[in-house]
Amino acid sequence: MFVSNQGPILHADLDAFYASVEQRDDPALRGRPVIVGGGVVLACSYEAKARGVRSAMGGRQARRLCPDAIVVPPRMSAYSAASKAVFEVFADTTPLVEALSIDEAFLDVGGMARIAGSPVHIAERLRREVADRVGLPITVGVARTKFLAKVASAVAKPDGLLNVPHNGESAFLHPLPVERLWGVGKVTAEKLRARGLATVGQVAAYDEADLISLLGPATGRHLHALAHHRDRRRVVTGRRRRSIGAQHALGPRGRTPEELDILLAALVDRVTRRLRRAERSARTITLRTRAADYTRRTRSYTVLQPTTDTAEILSIARTLLAAALPTIHDEGITLIGVALSNLDPEGAVQLALPLEAPATGARHRPPATGLDTALDSVRTRFGSAAVTRAALLGRDVGPEVPLLPD
Repeated sequence: MFVSNQGPILHADLDAFYASVEQRDDPALRGRPVIVGGGVVLACSYEAKARGVRSAMGGRQARRLCPDAIVVPPRMSAYSAASKAVFEVFADTTPLVEALSIDEAFLDVGGMARIAGSPVHIAERLRREVADRVGLPITVGVARTKFLAKVASAVAKPDGLLNVPHNGESAFLHPLPVERLWGVGKVTAEKLRARGLATVGQVAAYDEADLISLLGPATGRHLHALAHHRDRRRVVTGRRRRSIGAQHALGPRGRTPEELDILLAALVDRVTRRLRRAERSARTITLRTRAADYTRRTRSYTVLQPTTDTAEILSIARTLLAAALPTIHDEGITLIGVALSNLDPEGAVQLALPLEAPATGARHRPPATGLDTALDSVRTRFGSAAVTRAALLGRDVGPEVPLLPD
């Protein structure tokens, strides 16, 4: 029996998505360095990336690195429309599509050889379709597992296609740096490199028990399995969003606690509005911050009953921020984000007494009134800026990033 040495999983990832949409819609921008967003870089073209510009970088630093860059304001409606068009191509390719974000997805094309050709042929056709129908470049990785397919697409960027054959998985994966392993960030990479583990192959050769001793049971086993290209996860369709979040990059300028509180309120307004729009409620509130030295910190709090109440969620987020500030104030905060998780279908009881009071004591409130619903109705009819907090008037709190449907 013939067994294919390809796929069956594709990881499709649009290249420099926001910037590519801008270059598509304005021919004068093609081949030139493009930065989306002024105060903070939301996205940039590969021409700008080649000069050292990166997402979430301060606008001044980006312009110093690339003084001839063309800075354009974000157009979220255009990005949403482009994302929808690309996902229509995905749906026409296979019914088994797992969306990861508005610009990337896994596609399972196993068993389609007779009607659509090999996984590589399907990937080639998908790239042509996205270029012809949507006008955007897309990179596709083809591999036996999700992990390898995603790594393949990252290596093939920009505008590329890379197949990892079954008998060439180790040859492809093992020379790569440890940062290519899912779950390896700055801190984990430093621990691995301190032990002389700089490549995936060196991690694969390291004893699993020693890796667990170094990184802990969950991370140690996870990385050991990935280094041996073991990943049993399948493409899952129809999965509802597991978290709803928003973040704001602040740039290098220091912010006062009062400014941070205003930005936090804007983020909570945004995520709770999305929560109600998705007909969900949340039990866990998470605050994420990044310092000037790129150190990331996360604090979470879980309540007993799921909630959609903006005031309560903001109260808890403020408590988390107050607890985080003393540990990062000296370096300054360059990014702040809020995420809601442990999502339940809407209709659950509004916020009740928490499992354990936060350090500074978040005050319990009765169930939410219809105020949130009334405000949502006004915003739906007249736009998200129709009603806002007085403290936010005249302030730039960043664009609202488009989301995939829940």
